[in-house]
Amino acid sequence: MGLILALPEYGLVVDPLIGVLSSAGESLQPIIDKVAVLEGVADDLVNMLSGEGNFLASFPGREKALPVAGGISAFWYGLAVGLFIAGVVALQFVR
Repeated sequence: MGLILALPEYGLVVDPLIGVLSSAGESLQPIIDKVAVLEGVADDLVNMLSGEGNFLASFPGREKALPVAGGISAFWYGLAVGLFIAGVVALQFVR
């Protein structure tokens, strides 16, 4: 199937295979490719909230890396804040 002239006075054609209105002689494939990459990145951002699954830029076998890294980070930040609060309380008893 070829292109269908939508508005020939403006040089607009419709590609019936993908259903896109564009100007004649212009290919939208580079834009479609960039949108596909953007959709993959957006899916990765949403999937990071659950911490499970394989991501585009990750190596195979690292499906559970985010929950483990988050747990370790939370442990150390909790330890640091807890020791700070304990130090402040201990200084109150010294005075």
